[in-house]
Amino acid sequence: MYNAKVKNYQKEALKTRLAGADRYEVIQILMAGAVEKMVHAKVAIEHKNFEAKAEHLGKASSIIEALRGCLDFNVGGEVTENLYALYSYMLDQLIDASVENSVDKVEEVITLLKEIKSAWDSIPVDVREQTLNTKEAQLG
Repeated sequence: MYNAKVKNYQKEALKTRLAGADRYEVIQILMAGAVEKMVHAKVAIEHKNFEAKAEHLGKASSIIEALRGCLDFNVGGEVTENLYALYSYMLDQLIDASVENSVDKVEEVITLLKEIKSAWDSIPVDVREQTLNTKEAQLG
């Protein structure tokens, strides 16, 4: 009962956070969510809870697939191409991790995604705002 209430609270808090988020913040939230799901998957593998492992790896894979799908090849150039390849590699590693019940492969993907997230988090706010304003002007 308590666990269900905590999960419901977390879900509502996430909805509230997303409602006021810009595109940069949404990406940050997605990356953090993928890392969280992979940490849960590692624990599930260690405890031989293969149903939970499949659920968490599936959700992490879906998030990484969404991140890969958001890449804009018209703007990012070589960086976008490299990120696409890296996200694809991560997805392959998660498939292998699931088949092999490999904590090490999950940990590798966590490390890679944390590095990307760290770089994303370090983008200065003024650069984010300028990018968002430019994007809105192009759309509007």
